[in-house]
Amino acid sequence: MDCPLFRSKLNEEVNEFGISRCFDAGTTILEIDSYIKVLPIVKKGSVKVIRTDQDYKEILLYYIKPGESCIMSFLSGIHAKKSKVRAVIEEDAELLLIPIDKAGAWLAEYPEWSDFIFNLYETRFEELLETVNSLAFQKLDERLLQLLNQKAVLYHTRELPVTHQQLADEMATTREVVSRILKQMENAGVVRLSRNKILLV
Repeated sequence: MDCPLFRSKLNEEVNEFGISRCFDAGTTILEIDSYIKVLPIVKKGSVKVIRTDQDYKEILLYYIKPGESCIMSFLSGIHAKKSKVRAVIEEDAELLLIPIDKAGAWLAEYPEWSDFIFNLYETRFEELLETVNSLAFQKLDERLLQLLNQKAVLYHTRELPVTHQQLADEMATTREVVSRILKQMENAGVVRLSRNKILLV
């Protein structure tokens, strides 16, 4: 299937050298400290990019949506450095895997590809700033509601197939804290809770 992001010769090369693969939700496609050999472009579904500390606590950095890729993977890959992030399939996804040497070479050959990479850089930088601001200035209940709204956009539904533990992991807090805040939200009429599902009212 052709990648709709690019035109003419670049589109031909993307589809010639890229390998299309499908992944189930929950699949880890990139681990911290691993070398990056391919650059993933999301065709369907979504991927979450996570940072993990020495105590295995996680914090969600950003989501990669259809038509996007991971700038951190690109930068680590072209410089042959180990990954500083972990990438996990958020919802069943189809990815186009581009060899990292091709992704680097196309920068000099195709202005369209350069624009794609630099736009990714700008988007991811803004998202990381939002994450920093959220951690520094927002209360946990505000952060949780923001995360639920992000997931509603990703899944195109307000009934979210997510557990309290998953939310806790992405927010670098405990399940008990998330459960308590969600119960407060339910009492306030913001959400409705059921087994492994949360409905944004």
